[in-house]
Amino acid sequence: TVWNSGSNTTATILLDQGFLTNTYPTVLFSGGKGGSLSLTYAEALYTKFPVKNNRNEVDGKYLIGRKDSVLSAGVSGQSYTPFSWRTYRYLQVCITTKDDALTIEDIYGTFTGYPFKMNATLQADNPELQKIMEIGWRTARLNAFETYMDCPYYEQLQYIGDSRIQAMVSLYNSGDDRLVRNALNNMNNSRQPEGITLSRHPSKTPQYIPTFSLWYLGMLHDYWMYGKDETFVKDKLPGERQVLSFFRKYQQEDGSLKNTPYWMFTDWVGAKDWHIGAGPRGKDGTSAMLDLQLLWAYQVAADIESKIGMKEYAALYLSYADQLKTTIRNKYWNSNREIFADRAEKDLYSQHTNTLAILTGMLEKDEMQSVANTLLTDNTLAPASIYFKYYLHQALVKAGLGNNYTKWLDVWRENIKLGMTTWGETSKVDTTRSDCHAWGASPNIEFFRTVLGIDSDAPGFAKVKIEPHLGELKKISGTMPHPAGTIAVNYAFVANKWKMLISLPQNVTGTFVWNGRSHPLTGGKNVLEL
Repeated sequence: TVWNSGSNTTATILLDQGFLTNTYPTVLFSGGKGGSLSLTYAEALYTKFPVKNNRNEVDGKYLIGRKDSVLSAGVSGQSYTPFSWRTYRYLQVCITTKDDALTIEDIYGTFTGYPFKMNATLQADNPELQKIMEIGWRTARLNAFETYMDCPYYEQLQYIGDSRIQAMVSLYNSGDDRLVRNALNNMNNSRQPEGITLSRHPSKTPQYIPTFSLWYLGMLHDYWMYGKDETFVKDKLPGERQVLSFFRKYQQEDGSLKNTPYWMFTDWVGAKDWHIGAGPRGKDGTSAMLDLQLLWAYQVAADIESKIGMKEYAALYLSYADQLKTTIRNKYWNSNREIFADRAEKDLYSQHTNTLAILTGMLEKDEMQSVANTLLTDNTLAPASIYFKYYLHQALVKAGLGNNYTKWLDVWRENIKLGMTTWGETSKVDTTRSDCHAWGASPNIEFFRTVLGIDSDAPGFAKVKIEPHLGELKKISGTMPHPAGTIAVNYAFVANKWKMLISLPQNVTGTFVWNGRSHPLTGGKNVLEL
């Protein structure tokens, strides 16, 4: 549609792309000598900063955003495209003219991003799952360029905490591991003389989040289990050891971390004694969630070292882990509430600490189930945000509650309800700063790993474990990439019986687990009626 502004006028038009995107916008225009036009880009409109409310609504709202200003030469056939891409759902065009009218002949955007291809499929009798998948995939794609990024509109930086989840989305949905390997190389290369990595890399401004260095070890372990290059992982083990040596310097005689420096970020939580994402510490400078995350890191490092590294390091890390287990139990367990406290004073509690307690094997089966139920029902616990729910949900599944996975997606449903086309940075969807953070795309992993139940059971995905958690679903199928090909499953409840069709790549074996019983799987087609 051609738009003629007229002369000696100021005119504004608001365009809605309908969904968030990253493009090189182009405007074609003619005339308008001495006049100007501007393009302002926004993820959403504001009711009153920082409140955005429903992203589909525009009445009574205003736009704040990055702006390009263009001076018109007054000739025909002019065009403008910025040198860098822009992120927007809403594009506001403002024209100011003098005696010569300006005519806009076209406005369009050229999408840009890493060329990921969706190589996974999901069909279910619950259409909501496909909607969540679609939004999650868009979120992941908008945060993938030459590196992963936390968000496309703001920092555009590859943070480890975000990238670990993004990498798993890539492996489960695409199978393309190039950005995964690139991220691991970047993080390994960012290690400082002290031993820890930078929190993000590449970045002009250095930033230190030691907890992200521990997630880096988890990311390395993920690639070892789900990727296809053991040598790549083995080459990173010297860096893994240096990361752990940094933390060893701050462990006390009982193994507990004390006064660890830098930004010890865990999650965006607005609860007592949480400071810009760092959880509560006790008067003695220690923290249960930091001790538990270090315990977790020792465990994953020992697992890698025992198979492809040095068994001496594996034994050393396991000894450190055993000491931490004893200390954590003695220091933070509240026998009256039957959960772990965030600090030795036993006055504050969170989903984070108890999530990590489950993931590190701190609890016996009965205790674990009790703690998991508390995680779901005790509203006094500091809550996990959309980011940390990745770990919370893994803990709940480990505790045997995986059949309820689709009931835990309220924050994603709230995003959809408020018109989001990508996942927001925080669980406060009304006021979240960024409307596009891929650390919230964990359902794109768990629909396959938890609901369909497809997981790696050996390094390199050499063996497969399939343990579905179908809840109220009666029919669901899906496919996902595997280093050796494709895994396909089809589950249907017919005539009071489940019919399970599983196809594995040739030469790949596995186990199917249903109601506590294991059934062997072979390469090719497998049919089970249970």
